[in-house]
Amino acid sequence: MLRHTRTKDRRSIAFHYDLSNDFYGLFLDPQMAYTCAYYPDEEADLEQAQRAKFDHIARKLRLKPYQTLLDIGCGWGSFVVHACKHFGVTAHGVTLSQQQADYAQEWIRREGLEDQAFVEYRDYRDLVGTTQYDRISAIGIVEHVGHRNLAQYFNGIHRLLKENGLFLNHGISRCREWRPNPGSDWISDHVFPEGEPPSLSTVITQLEDNAFEVQDVENLRRHYAKTCADWVDRLRRNRDQCLQHVDERSYRTWVLYLAMSSIYFEEGQIFLYQVLSSKRMPRFASVPLTREDIYE
Repeated sequence: MLRHTRTKDRRSIAFHYDLSNDFYGLFLDPQMAYTCAYYPDEEADLEQAQRAKFDHIARKLRLKPYQTLLDIGCGWGSFVVHACKHFGVTAHGVTLSQQQADYAQEWIRREGLEDQAFVEYRDYRDLVGTTQYDRISAIGIVEHVGHRNLAQYFNGIHRLLKENGLFLNHGISRCREWRPNPGSDWISDHVFPEGEPPSLSTVITQLEDNAFEVQDVENLRRHYAKTCADWVDRLRRNRDQCLQHVDERSYRTWVLYLAMSSIYFEEGQIFLYQVLSSKRMPRFASVPLTREDIYE
């Protein structure tokens, strides 16, 4: 049977992300960031680390006021809101979770960003040919795309990106020799249906095959191990409140899932890579000569 059809992807995303916004809010940070955080130091808490992650991505993308940003798989709108408030861009986010889209639009309204930001319930495959953007971010979506759709995915992003634009792909990765195992089968059955994290080499090959030039690669594996561990701690602290939104089985499933994920990242069974790229062209990409500006 074909995996990652539009119908299956919509069902898989709803299964994972439409569990309960209130439940997610009990273990995520106030920005509802459900992706790897970036810890500037060992003492940083989850909220500080998630803000640092968004700043880190924004600096890699060299976001500036009045640029247009597309955030594919935008979740609850975390990066859309952050980029608009702190970097002055005009942002468009898409997600296949209706609950996330509704939450994001309400958040945008509360922040008074209606003229600057918009999040909609939409399949990324429907965006091709609509418009072009100065910057594109994909923070935690490549795991949902599926190996058979990667060429279409990166080709579509190439078409959506302006000639001098930048694209950042932030996603979980596995080694090329990885094979399914009881742990991964359990996660697929109970938490994360149809998840297919590609290898880093696959991502880079697909980027190159679709006329991208890779500008920067960073491994955040240690950061994701710590992120998952922080999520587990918050779940345990908020157990009674969690059980007001999900049953005991679901609660235990999520504690186990995130604990397993933390261990997998700690042991190097899975990774988190940020890959910055631009369109391949004779002119130089719109990035400085060095990385110094990222850390200023």
